[in-house]
Amino acid sequence: MSISPKINTSKLTADDLIYGYMNGIFPMADTDGTLYWYSPDPRAIIPIDTYKPPKSLKPILNKKHFEIRINADFEGVMRNCAMPRKGDDETWISEEIIEAYSDLNKMGLAHSVETYIDNRVVGGLYGVSIGGVFFGESMFYKEPEGSKIAFHYLIEILKTQGFILLDTQFINDNVRRFGAIEISRADYVKSLKKALEKHCDFANVNLKHLFKS
Repeated sequence: MSISPKINTSKLTADDLIYGYMNGIFPMADTDGTLYWYSPDPRAIIPIDTYKPPKSLKPILNKKHFEIRINADFEGVMRNCAMPRKGDDETWISEEIIEAYSDLNKMGLAHSVETYIDNRVVGGLYGVSIGGVFFGESMFYKEPEGSKIAFHYLIEILKTQGFILLDTQFINDNVRRFGAIEISRADYVKSLKKALEKHCDFANVNLKHLFKS
């Protein structure tokens, strides 16, 4: 894995993020707030076209118990993702990262997919959208299946809008259950270059149509 510290002393900006993602790198904060740029080799991606919802999720999808929203509370999703996880008090999502990604959201390049029950957020995820690539960052849930439902509709949005690459950075059990695979950094860079040439609009999707499908 290639890791390097952020070399300048200025705050992380939305422009830094755009440059980083377009060049195959992304930032994470250490416990002391120091930002590091990562370029994993191998890289984890989730093939969009071959994704199928788990059998256990289909009855929940059919009940349509969850409401899906896009970008209704982007910063709130990030802060939920930054909350300590069971058995782990550390987080790589610092205040500096939240501020930079929130600016990117205002520019229309970072997005959240949120799940609600009775107007209460119960899960969600966020990431960055450039060209035909969605760079997945993190997800959370407060109710069982809350994040899985959000991910399912993320895939539906990506399919509908013509995205061709879903980057999930590192392989782990959480992303493996969604069909994540590993490819070499060289292959990732080739796929990234091709996907960046596409023009896809993440937010301009008919959610009501997706939710009824």
